[in-house]
Amino acid sequence: MNTFEEDLVLEGDRMIEHQPSISDKSLRINLNHNIYGTFSEIGAGQETVRHFFRAGGSSRTIAKAMSAYDKSFSDAIYTVEKDGRYVTESRLIKMLDYETRKIEERIPREDNPTKTFFSYANTVATIDYAKKNKGHGWVGLKFQSKPNESYSTIILHIQFKETDSKLQQETLGILGVNLIYGAYYQHHDTKKLIHSLYDHLDKDQVEIDSINFSGPLFKNIDNRLMSLFLVKNGMTQAVMFGPDGQSKLPANVLYRKNILALRGSFRPVTIVNMNMYKKSMDSFVSENNLDPHDTTVVFEITLSNLLMEGKIDEIDFLHRADLLCSLGQTVMISCFQEYYKLTEYFAHYTNEKVALAMGVSSLLNIFEEKYYYNLTGGILEALGKLFRNQMKIYLYPVKDENGNIINSTNLKVDLHIKELYKYFKKNNQIVDIKSYEEKNLDIFSRDVLKLLQQNENGWEDKLPDGVSKMIKEKHLFGYKG
Repeated sequence: MNTFEEDLVLEGDRMIEHQPSISDKSLRINLNHNIYGTFSEIGAGQETVRHFFRAGGSSRTIAKAMSAYDKSFSDAIYTVEKDGRYVTESRLIKMLDYETRKIEERIPREDNPTKTFFSYANTVATIDYAKKNKGHGWVGLKFQSKPNESYSTIILHIQFKETDSKLQQETLGILGVNLIYGAYYQHHDTKKLIHSLYDHLDKDQVEIDSINFSGPLFKNIDNRLMSLFLVKNGMTQAVMFGPDGQSKLPANVLYRKNILALRGSFRPVTIVNMNMYKKSMDSFVSENNLDPHDTTVVFEITLSNLLMEGKIDEIDFLHRADLLCSLGQTVMISCFQEYYKLTEYFAHYTNEKVALAMGVSSLLNIFEEKYYYNLTGGILEALGKLFRNQMKIYLYPVKDENGNIINSTNLKVDLHIKELYKYFKKNNQIVDIKSYEEKNLDIFSRDVLKLLQQNENGWEDKLPDGVSKMIKEKHLFGYKG
């Protein structure tokens, strides 16, 4: 039997997975003579290691457990962060690296030839006294699955949803045990591992909004798919990843930033998408006298845009992501169907300027009442949330079947909505993008996709520089040329 083999139980004629209790998980780790490591927990007690102490046999597992609560002690051990903060990813990484280095220095390998070492750490801020900030934290594990193997790492960010610090501490402890157990017994299936983080927990207790896997055990894991998995399974509302494909914490990307967002299928991304982004960005910055360095651009894809035949095609998603990342863009995957939910989400992180860039059909959908029957205030409530704080829409025109160019001045909305539409137009919150090439208005992603899949001519020049070459070289979107 593999040293780190998962439990299965027989039920009738089939084998099913057994979900052990937190105590059982802790005990199983403790009884495995090959697992040995350190715990470093800051900000919410020593909640994870407590489960291992209580389970029995902890001396076989725990080399050291510590909490450097005093800032001076913490800085002396892990050094000072440039921004002076303590609940950050960089702090967590320093904790993991330091503790891993120490266990390697202090536990002789020659005396422990079968040992696989680990370092578990968390740095957390629980809910404040005024209950204004619910609390969040970074949790991570650096571990080996074989003696002398290079270390693999799992790092995740959590948002607490409970409104009691004691409950948050207990939640953190359970999550920590699940992470360590999953790393050793489920690392061969990262999706199962992520699912298991919620063993004996509810999604109403904690949200996981960022996760990254690295190291030899996860060399074939694409963290963009792991981010997608979080949203798909309701563990968070939205995730982000950068041009490097690594998961980014939305709070870090959006905090106190001006935000320009573009929603689309990007299947594939076209010169129209990029022209829409560049022209709206120019207007957004100049009209508001913004510093581009304080302005974040987000290319957003909703789960509904990823659904094909009732399920998400992960390969297709990666093809879209590859192209956007190659163009240096930050990508956001969300569960927001309505635009007002997107701007509400942004409002959690910033009070600065927010703008959306979109086409005419998307704007018309915004003014469709049928999408807001679930709201008590209907379309009025939705538009109030959408256009909060002078939020602005930059509108890209479309050409109708007669060749007429449709923009914000001549599009047709329902008669009883017309005055409402005119209000936002008059308030300069719906602005036309005027610097465009009319010939490009005939370009649509769906048409480009059809041409490239059928290996017909003429689709290459409809895409940004370098994109068609990438599609051909990697055979993206079913290209077979």
